[in-house]
Amino acid sequence: MLEFLTRHKTTMPDADQALPGRDTPILQPGEHAVLGTPIGPPFPADTEQIVVGMGCFWGAERVFWQLPGVYTTAVGYAGGHTPNPTYEEVCSGRTAHNEAVLIVFRPAQISLEDVLRAFWEGHDPTQGMRQGNDVGTQYRSGIYASSDAQRASVEASRELYERALRDAGRDGEVTTEIVSADPAAGQGAAGGYPFYYAEDYHQQYLAKVPNGYCGLGGTGVSCPVGAAS
Repeated sequence: MLEFLTRHKTTMPDADQALPGRDTPILQPGEHAVLGTPIGPPFPADTEQIVVGMGCFWGAERVFWQLPGVYTTAVGYAGGHTPNPTYEEVCSGRTAHNEAVLIVFRPAQISLEDVLRAFWEGHDPTQGMRQGNDVGTQYRSGIYASSDAQRASVEASRELYERALRDAGRDGEVTTEIVSADPAAGQGAAGGYPFYYAEDYHQQYLAKVPNGYCGLGGTGVSCPVGAAS
C-alpha cells in the first residue's frame, strides 16, 4: 500500500486526468510582509521575473526575498493543468502543479545568474519528484522562464552545475524541469505555464512563523554561475 501511495504522489497526471479548478483566483495579491512591495503585477519596468520550484515553497521563498536586488517574491503554483488550484488540490497530486516561487528582481542590482546560483545551491536538483522527506510531484525541481533568452541562460546554468556536481563526485542526474512561461501574464493566463498565487497564509510564511517548517537542503556543492558578479 505504501508503495502504491508513493507512486501515485510521484506520477504526473495528464491534462484530462487533472482536477477542473476554477475561474476565480483564490488570492488577490497584496503587500509583501517583509519587503513591503506589491506581490502582484504590474511590476516596475526595470524588473525581470522568473518562477522556480525547489521543494516546499515556504523555505524557497525566503531564500530569494533575502537577496539584495529582489523587488518582491510570492508563492504559488506553476507547471500544471488545473486553473487556480487550492493547496489541498495541489497536494492531492491531481493538478500536476509545482509549489513555486515568483521572483521579481532588478537586473541592474542583481543578475539573473546570481538568482540562478541561489536556486541551484538552495536545494538538491537530482531528486526527481521529491526534496528530502517531502515526496510528490509538487516538490520537483523546476524553473519556468519568462523569455527565450532567460531560458537559454537557465539551460546554460544547468550544464555548469551538472559539471560541478560531477567534479565533486556527486552521483545522480539533474532532474530540474525547465520550461518557457510568462509569469507577467498574471493569474490564470491562457497558454504556457501561468503562475497561480497561493493562499494568503502561505505568502512569506517563514516571516510570519519564524520557527515554521523548512525542508530545504542543498548539495553543499557551489555553483559557478554568477560567481564572478
